[in-house]
This record gives sequence, structure tokens and C-alpha cells, in this order.
Amino acid sequence: MKGKNVVAALLLAAAALLLAGCGGQKREAGAIRVALDWTPNTNHTGLYVALEKGWFAEEGLTVEILQPPEDGALVLLGAGKVEFAVDVQESLGPAIARSEDALPVQAVAAIINHNTSGIMSLAGNGITRPRELAGKKFASWETPLVTAVIRDIVEGDAGDFAAVKMIPNMATDAFSALETDVDAIWIYYAWDGIAAEIRNITVNYLDLGRINPALDFYTPILTTNTNWAAAHPEEVKQFLRAAGRGYAFAMENPAEAAAILLKHAPELDGDLVRKSQEYLATRYQGDAPRWGEIDPLRWGNFYRWMYDRGLLEKNIGAGGFTNEYLP
Repeated sequence: MKGKNVVAALLLAAAALLLAGCGGQKREAGAIRVALDWTPNTNHTGLYVALEKGWFAEEGLTVEILQPPEDGALVLLGAGKVEFAVDVQESLGPAIARSEDALPVQAVAAIINHNTSGIMSLAGNGITRPRELAGKKFASWETPLVTAVIRDIVEGDAGDFAAVKMIPNMATDAFSALETDVDAIWIYYAWDGIAAEIRNITVNYLDLGRINPALDFYTPILTTNTNWAAAHPEEVKQFLRAAGRGYAFAMENPAEAAAILLKHAPELDGDLVRKSQEYLATRYQGDAPRWGEIDPLRWGNFYRWMYDRGLLEKNIGAGGFTNEYLP
């Protein structure tokens, strides 16, 4: 659901412009701004349900949902220009592990309990296991994380990572890429995988979390600014209480939840939203004791995996999250 092939300098410049536009505004008590990680999709349904049903208002909150520059949510959050942001564990780690200019941010809820991302290829490409990526063209977002993940799963399957042809992902969506000479691409199954089902396209899918438990990381997550949260703990709890109601509703009533998302984002494909919502209904909470709860062992395993591969400046273990604000 999220593209990553953007130059970091452009991201920072775009974020700076947005920050400038937000500057000078005085925040009123109960006014909450939430930056999404990408354009509205079924990852965000619970937020729109809580907004539509008036559950944020019942908590005394006035919530505004914003769309930031791509990958700019944590920049806004760290600068205190929004109170919450939707992001991913793999981006949060580097942001808090920096030796200098670490962002004051942390995760406060898992939107989806398990990683639903993986590698998709057309069935005719014959990629049924990681080592079969060797000799194939993989459309990469060209980040160190992507390279490390592909190396890990290929070599873990006794394959030759050096034979994987990592090429830039220049396509606007997964199917545009696969219709060219690309053999495989990283996707979020709840969106592109479901889209393949709707289009009756037969694909092979490599589930990252099942291939390697260390890659069963949390994506997406709800994050907050630690400084703001420390000063406004009740507002954090109020927000998560209402958001939790929204996601519980989406789990129990996926059709109505999909209709609410489409009301707020009518540009989305209705069939895709409805089927994606059905897919995620059993996955938002999954096997967690409650929606939003983060398992410290699984959280820490992924950050240790990142550190061991040089993707974090320091070993933060199971740092960077808290369950204390969840209802």
C-alpha cells in the first residue's frame, strides 16, 4: 500500500513545506491531528469509522486526518506538528536509533497484528520459494532494508542472492511493474494481493513473516510524539479508546466499515475496498489479546535483526513502543 522509491531529499523538502504551512497554529485542548502514512486505504478504516460514528467526539476530541508527503509522517510527528501518525516499525527504528537528532516518537498501537506483506510474482514466473528469485528481476524500492530482507530470505533458502537482479521500482503500482519485464515485487497482500484476486490474476506469494519469524514485524502502527504524550496522557488514551472502537467495528462489520471508508475516500475502487476489508477483518487484532497490543518479544526480535544487519545505529532491543495507553 505504500511506495518507497522517493529520494530522501525530496521527502524532507516536501515535509518542510508542510511544516511551514502548519507553523504558528495554536493547538486547542482536544484537537488531534493524525498524519496517515499514505493515501486512505483499509489500513486506516478504523480511524474513519471512529470519526464518522462520533466516537472521537464522545471522548472530547476533535480529530483531523491528514495526508503527508510520502514517508513524511514521522517528520511531522517528531516536529510536534501532528499528535499521531500512521507509520511502520521498519521506519520507526532508524528514526529513534540515531546517534544524533533521534525523533521523540514511539508506537502506541499495532493497527494490524501480523505482517501482511510479502513478495508477489505472476504464477508463470515460477517463483514458488525464495531461492527461485535468483536469476529473476526484482523491482526494489532501493532501500537498505529491502536489500537485507531479500538477501535474508534467498540465502536462508540456500539461494544465490548475487544472482537476484535488483532493479529500481519505477512503476506506480504492482501490476504496472509485473506487466513489464519485472518478475517479482514487494506488496501488501491486503491491497495488491486482493486486487490480483479481483482481477483473476494467478500469482505466487511469499509471506515474509512465515518465511522468517523475525520478519513478522508490525506494519502499520499508530505512533505518537513522546513529549506530547507525556504531557497529555489522557488524550492519548481517549484517542486510542475511540480508534479501538473503530477497528472493532471494522472487524465485526466489514461491509459497513468499507462503506464508511468509501464515503471519506470516494476515489477508491469499491470492490477492492470491500474485499480488502473482509480480508483485514480477522487480521487487525489477529491472535493478540486485544486490538493494538504489541508483543515485546516479536517487536524486539525484528529490531535485533535490523541491528545485526547494520540497519540501526544502535541496538534498541524492544524499545520504541508502549502498550500503556491502550484501553
